[in-house]
Amino acid sequence: MKFAYGLVGIAVFAVTAFWLVGSPANKLQVDSGPVEVPEGVYDPVAAGEPVPNDFRQLLPRDAILPIYNPTFKTAPETDWRDELLVIGIELDGEAKAYPVSFLNRREMVIDWIGDTPILVSW
Repeated sequence: MKFAYGLVGIAVFAVTAFWLVGSPANKLQVDSGPVEVPEGVYDPVAAGEPVPNDFRQLLPRDAILPIYNPTFKTAPETDWRDELLVIGIELDGEAKAYPVSFLNRREMVIDWIGDTPILVSW
């Protein structure tokens, strides 16, 4: 089973690396932008949703804020290593990549590709 996960990881890395190098139109996240909750986003704490009694919580709710307004640069505009691990998405010809090193600190990005809302999570 570990071997299969390793093969999947290598395949994802290879496709992502090819994708990043292959087209300057592909974009990389480089800054999280200001932290602000967009109007109309549901907030379970403000809505009064309780935490279940049997739920052990290490961090309080919303202790790690998502990235709401990511900014991007094209691949050639960055000085990142070719081995950088990213989560990439392509939809209707628009492509974006989110470095795992950024997601290790913030864990979620709420973004849009065209008119489609997306959630990137690590």
